[in-house]
Amino acid sequence: MEWRSSGMETIGRYLILGGIVLMVTGGLIFLAAKFGVPLGRLPGDIRIEWENGVFCFPLTTCIILSLVLSGILALISRFWKK
Repeated sequence: MEWRSSGMETIGRYLILGGIVLMVTGGLIFLAAKFGVPLGRLPGDIRIEWENGVFCFPLTTCIILSLVLSGILALISRFWKK
C-alpha cells in the first residue's frame, strides 16, 4: 500500500514553516533595534501626531525592505534552480 500525506500534514508543515519564518523575522527586527537601525523613522516615512494618538505609515521603510527581500528571493531562486 502506498503512503500518501494527508492534507492535515501539509497544513501542519506550512504552519511550522510559517512559525520559523516569523521567529527569524522577529529576531532580525530585534537585532535591528539593538544596533540602532532606524526602521520606521527614515526620511519619507509618514508620521502624523495629534493630541489623541499617532498615525505612522513607514513608506520608505516598506520600499527598502521590499527591494531587499526581492533581491534575496531572486538569489535563492537562482541558486535553487542549479
